[in-house]
Amino acid sequence: MARKILNRRELREASDAAERSEVDEKAPKKPAKKAATKRKSRAKVAKEVRLKAFWGVFSQSLNQVVAFEYGERELADKKAAELSESKKSPHFVQLVKKVIEE
Repeated sequence: MARKILNRRELREASDAAERSEVDEKAPKKPAKKAATKRKSRAKVAKEVRLKAFWGVFSQSLNQVVAFEYGERELADKKAAELSESKKSPHFVQLVKKVIEE
């Protein structure tokens, strides 16, 4: 048994015409309410962390032996050389930054 072939274009036109007639019959709509605006989340203000630089003399096992002010680099180098000779293990100088709490 053969089926009847449907003309999709004619069906679509009939559907569109029905929709247009429904829209014309409906009463005018009330104005839509504005959607509530979302509040922007406030970005957390990062705390300003202040650092102070020191020169640290470290042993071979990364233990800080002495700390010198930033302007005293020569003294730190001398101390590292003295400790390297006397203790027979190498000591080195490295920059250390510490947090300043107010």
